[in-house]
Amino acid sequence: MDSKEYIASGILELYVAGALSEKENEEVYAMMQQYPEVKQEVLSIEAAVVNLTAATANKDTSSKFDTIKQRLGLSNTASDADETPVIPLQPKKSIFRYAGWAAAIVFATGLLYTAVLYNDLESEIEVVRAEREDLKKQIYEANSDLTAANDLLDALRIKDIITVPLGGQQVSPESYAKVYWDKKSNSIYLDLQGLPEPPPGKVYQVWSLKLNPLTPTSLGVIEDFAGDKDKVFDLQNANESEAFGITLEPAGGSESPTLEQLYTLGVVASNP
Repeated sequence: MDSKEYIASGILELYVAGALSEKENEEVYAMMQQYPEVKQEVLSIEAAVVNLTAATANKDTSSKFDTIKQRLGLSNTASDADETPVIPLQPKKSIFRYAGWAAAIVFATGLLYTAVLYNDLESEIEVVRAEREDLKKQIYEANSDLTAANDLLDALRIKDIITVPLGGQQVSPESYAKVYWDKKSNSIYLDLQGLPEPPPGKVYQVWSLKLNPLTPTSLGVIEDFAGDKDKVFDLQNANESEAFGITLEPAGGSESPTLEQLYTLGVVASNP
């Protein structure tokens, strides 16, 4: 903000009126040191306040008139023979005194109005800043989601990728999942949209299986199932898997699968 905008903002009137915080007072003082025109504006505002205050001062001159009478030897208690009635002078009610008070009230009202506008403006600026930060966050998340979606599509379009559907088992017949296995990169993508949200303290654990004899190898646990809206996860798999299974295990996972909690199972199709 340049000096002209700063002067027009109304903050200098609040500075003179003593309506700013200590931090804001320091900011105004720094601007006064940097810009002579800002300092001159503050001095002009202070001079206006002083002039308004002087215009409202009591200007009763009756006491001075009494002093002049005493110096001239006049008295209201002169002798009866030479008694000359003296009509006491009443102090005039100056219209300028009332005008000065009115001007002071108008000036004070203007300062108060400026203070209210300034505080409202500060509040609006904070709201705009918060909205801008929220919008930036949404844009960043949208871009991140788009990038992840494009990466996933590229991976699923690989010619040699193996698709393994996993069907629901006895503990949850309605469950289902799908594995996309890229053997060249030793990675798999899991589509777990068909699994229910695990109860508190439980996680899904993914297993690579050799069938004869049955040999399970853990590929990892799904830690943030509830927090992932797409329910698509990627894991590493360097095993010669013949099947994949998903079980429900205590948080942190298990060394071997709990077969009573086997939710889905699918066999890798044999090459023709």
